[in-house]
Amino acid sequence: MEDERSFSDICGGRLALQRRYYSPSCREFCLSCPRLSLRSLTAVTCAVWLAAYGLFTLCENSMILSAAIFITLLGLLGYLHFVKIDQETLLIIDSLGIQMTSSYASGKESTTFIEMSKVKDVVINEAIYMQKVIYYLCILLKDPVEPHGISQVVPVFQVIFSTLLNAKTALEL
Repeated sequence: MEDERSFSDICGGRLALQRRYYSPSCREFCLSCPRLSLRSLTAVTCAVWLAAYGLFTLCENSMILSAAIFITLLGLLGYLHFVKIDQETLLIIDSLGIQMTSSYASGKESTTFIEMSKVKDVVINEAIYMQKVIYYLCILLKDPVEPHGISQVVPVFQVIFSTLLNAKTALEL
């Protein structure tokens, strides 16, 4: 059985949540965000190149233009490979554990598996960003030393945090 719903993120971007039920003990949740916006890519590239051209007219050194092109390409590749998440999948198997997979815009995939015996609880956490309260899903892991303690808080969907990073970068420009 499959179910799909649309939501919006903190910046108003569209997020699609797909729920798949394979059996009563196996469920999968897939959160997809829109692909890289050509408008934002063009705006950032133009801003960097216009600043480089302004420096070029003052210094008359062609090395500045070459450096701007090089920095733009490296920045774009770094953004696509480490920051921009296209899709996140949460696979829950009741007796085994939780698998979280992040697919980046460059094609890189990152998978994390958490055994069910290490999970203490799943909670909805809140964070304050500027003047907004953001709620996100977290997994609390048991502390192996102290039975009632929590060793780590693992946020489930990283798309929320990459959206905050994109909003912060846009505000700084």
